[in-house]
Amino acid sequence: MPEPVAVIREVDHGTAKLMPDVDRPRAWLLTVDGAPQSYVDLDEPTHLEFEYARRLAHVLDIAADPEAPLDVVHLGGGALTLPRYLTATRPGSRQHVVDADRGLLQLVAECLPLTEPSGVAVHGADARQWLDAAPGNSADLLVADVFGGSRVPAHLTTVAYARAADRVLRPGGQYAANLADGAPFTFLRSQLATFAEVFEEVALIAEPSVLRGRRFGNAVLIAGHAPIDVAALARRTASDVFPARVEHGDALRRLIGGARPVHDGDAVASPEPPDGAFSIG
Repeated sequence: MPEPVAVIREVDHGTAKLMPDVDRPRAWLLTVDGAPQSYVDLDEPTHLEFEYARRLAHVLDIAADPEAPLDVVHLGGGALTLPRYLTATRPGSRQHVVDADRGLLQLVAECLPLTEPSGVAVHGADARQWLDAAPGNSADLLVADVFGGSRVPAHLTTVAYARAADRVLRPGGQYAANLADGAPFTFLRSQLATFAEVFEEVALIAEPSVLRGRRFGNAVLIAGHAPIDVAALARRTASDVFPARVEHGDALRRLIGGARPVHDGDAVASPEPPDGAFSIG
């Protein structure tokens, strides 16, 4: 069998590259303009290489009884890592994947096709426009991993956007988002304040070195109206191969400090990562 080779293609929002993993026969790394977007192993969809993906998966894992199917909306597609994970761990789940980069979706469909039946519907659309038009009370979980290059778009950071997510979620549903920031956490703190404006419960998962301001990195925000099982998340993240901490309650309020919720009129994209923070090759 010939060795897999890298695939490079111009997509809507940059240059996409699919690079094979020499250590795993059917595993691929997806980058766009050098920024890592996804890692997927077609033979082992439960293998999650990126630490933020593992933390989002912890949220998926504790959302319901083991193997119980869920209705999930994924904003941001990449190589469909988490939809594949959920198909494997919760058969029968119904999933919608929304990504504005139709060229990237086509590349993934051609080179890394889903195993049918997958229960995954893929939509080439702007995340907020799709969310605004989606049926209310239709999702158990909404997972946001939307980056334009290496930055979260401004229109996905506001109170109006958080309210749109709240409308789509069922009672007891949860929102989880992959964000990126570094000290003094101006963006991250504003996002926590924004979602605390709409949801009763907010929590954050991040590596201790990121929370201490030692490096720029990813953090997973979780929001909902029902109590978040912080203890279960803390056990999973502390014992992970990439240990992390869960911030909630008073500790989270201290982190938010005087940060104010973001509105459409003053929204900005997340900060540009420092050189070398996420780039590969």
